[in-house]
Amino acid sequence: MPYCVYMLKCISSAKKRTYVGYTNHLTNRINKHNSDKGAKYTKGNKWEVIYAKKFSTKSKAMSYEYALKHDKKRRNIIYNKSK
Repeated sequence: MPYCVYMLKCISSAKKRTYVGYTNHLTNRINKHNSDKGAKYTKGNKWEVIYAKKFSTKSKAMSYEYALKHDKKRRNIIYNKSK
């Protein structure tokens, strides 16, 4: 089963906010984030996908998610391309 690492941009706030996660069903996961059933950090806001990358295994997706979460420079580049 393929996994996906994704990055979201908050569209309900003027403040620059992003979120990085992984899932095996991107559409369902985004719907959860936008209906206040996703991660605690995303509750109360509306989000849109600005980046997604597929992986063949969960462990590869988790490793990439960790790296992207901690790489502010790469996250800023992705965010700025989404404007």
